[in-house]
Amino acid sequence: MNKFSVIGGGAWGTALAILAQQAGHNTTLWAREPEVVESINNEHMNAMFLPKIKLAPAIKATIDMAEAAKADALLLAVPAQYVRTTLNSLVPFLNAGTPVVICTKGIELATGALMSEVVASIIRDLPLAVLSGPTFAIEVARGHPTAVTLACENSALANQLGEALRTNTFRAYNSDDLIGAEIGGAIKNVLAIACGIVEGRGLGNNARAALITRGLVEMSRLCLAKGGKPETLMGLSGIGDLTLTCNAMQSRNFSLGVALGQGQTIGKILNERKTVAEGVDTASAVKKVADQLDLDMPICKAVDGIVNRNTEIHEEIAELLARPIGTDSPLDTLVNLKV
Repeated sequence: MNKFSVIGGGAWGTALAILAQQAGHNTTLWAREPEVVESINNEHMNAMFLPKIKLAPAIKATIDMAEAAKADALLLAVPAQYVRTTLNSLVPFLNAGTPVVICTKGIELATGALMSEVVASIIRDLPLAVLSGPTFAIEVARGHPTAVTLACENSALANQLGEALRTNTFRAYNSDDLIGAEIGGAIKNVLAIACGIVEGRGLGNNARAALITRGLVEMSRLCLAKGGKPETLMGLSGIGDLTLTCNAMQSRNFSLGVALGQGQTIGKILNERKTVAEGVDTASAVKKVADQLDLDMPICKAVDGIVNRNTEIHEEIAELLARPIGTDSPLDTLVNLKV
């Protein structure tokens, strides 16, 4: 693998391009915004989404899908709700056998599909992998130590991709569980909004710890129902990403929750941002999937109520605390018991 293309010119896509170039590969970044392409090619910086980070001149940006498709591997990093339309534009130019590494974390709102299900419905003959884990874009771009899960059913391809992206500060751990890796990456964004609300309301660290722990149970329920391995969530793409995202203002979802907890409206928060907080749409998608599968996911449903259905924060908190007493045995989800 000598040439990587990153599909998506946001902060995360730009960080992945930096990573691929530092790993020794010819790297192209596709962005839909002409100003991003111009900024990267002329100023060697993504001034819109990752300012103050200088990019190597060797990283080339393009708005041309055909050019971006000429690669040995593709890193898909567009927002979850744009994956389908982006792939529909990309697929006519793809070469047979080119691996697609899904680096997007979310669930499609219209269908409730995981990103791998969206990709597989459009591209049926290309190998898929999922890269997920605790990865703030700015820290990857700065070369801070980072470890991720790289999930792929083909272990040889997983090893090849992991080695290809390995640097002195970036390391991948292999898994064969794409579903588990995706569930962890998607649901943690919803839980981060909940934890941000707790922070914004000043409800304390006890409440945040409870949300993280019980949120992991909800994550496990959905993972099991979708055919994934709940034990995958004990790794970097689960508890690792959950711990990061639920505890730092760098997280777009956590900071959104903080603003909500402090009394700002969801409309005001989103209107003031250029970047996407995946947890907003994912919360609605999770509720839809949970209802379809008859899964008990009260925290995720509460977040959906707050960010998408204008329910009051104090009402959702009261309802969560009024739930019947259950059993504190999260691992029971491994044998399909409700807890």
